[in-house]
Amino acid sequence: MTTDTLQRRQFLAQIAATATATLVAAGLAPSSFADEPAVKTAMLPIIDCHQHLWDLTKFKLPWLSSDGPLGRSFVMKDYLAAIEGTGIKHAVYMEVDVDPSQQQAEIDHLTEICKSGKAPTVAAVVSGRPASAGFKEYIAQFKTNPYVKGIRQVLHASGTAAGSCLADDFVRGIRQLGELGLSFDLCMRAAELADGAKLADKCPDTRFILDHCGNGDPKAFMKAGDPRIKDIKPEHTADAWRRDIELLASKKSAICKISGIVARVPKEWSAEDLAPLVNHCLDAFGRERVIFGSDWPVCLTGAPLIQWVKALRQIIAQRTAADQEALLAGNAKKFYKLKV
Repeated sequence: MTTDTLQRRQFLAQIAATATATLVAAGLAPSSFADEPAVKTAMLPIIDCHQHLWDLTKFKLPWLSSDGPLGRSFVMKDYLAAIEGTGIKHAVYMEVDVDPSQQQAEIDHLTEICKSGKAPTVAAVVSGRPASAGFKEYIAQFKTNPYVKGIRQVLHASGTAAGSCLADDFVRGIRQLGELGLSFDLCMRAAELADGAKLADKCPDTRFILDHCGNGDPKAFMKAGDPRIKDIKPEHTADAWRRDIELLASKKSAICKISGIVARVPKEWSAEDLAPLVNHCLDAFGRERVIFGSDWPVCLTGAPLIQWVKALRQIIAQRTAADQEALLAGNAKKFYKLKV
């Protein structure tokens, strides 16, 4: 090898190392890398594990205001248009907190969609109230419904007090889910993630999915004085959120859904603003316990779905092909036992 060739190789290696260090510092790459080399996987197929649909001619959503970008129906044809160019091939529906009197109608409606085989939606997580007296009878119907995979009750609603998920009646209901092999989605305030960890301890045979990166707020990771968040107080501190994510990740019955965070971005944002949350969740939970969710159409309050997907692909680009495939589709297939 000539001196010139050696010097050139050393120069290129230095450039590569500098580029990697820059990505790590910006939060766009994990702080440590697996032995497998990162590869270009721009269009790995995606299973969207957090698809919302609502037809306001059929369902009442008490929480939904008629004002703003969400105050209309979002049906399958809208979703099909939104996922064009994203790589999303299949979806798991997520309940939309319909009026309690319509919970069964929501189940029946989604079962028919999944059964038809004509839509990306192949499974569903439906609404339920674990603390209710008739919860055991309510979920018994899912023994013969292969499309319903779990239950969610939003725990950050204005009428739900902190600590409600640790009440005896609620814990009993969550244990009953585990007996049927059904999961429970934890959608809670970031400040209450420790309660989610306690619930997991009380219900060791139930599987949990932490929605929306624990409702992490990207603004908590932006530098003080950033004009984009002037006079806006983040919902939590970065350190507290990191600590509580690690606590939940220590519970092996819990997985994390990379979703929701784009709904909390300021008007102007980039992948760099989301990277600290995404990478911390991926590193804390590990390759086998992370899945992706679009949170469409709620994500529209921050960005179009395709922009959110492109940002995520940019953030995970330096991870291995196996890491990326597990997050985007592989883990969803295993966790929900999807035959796709």
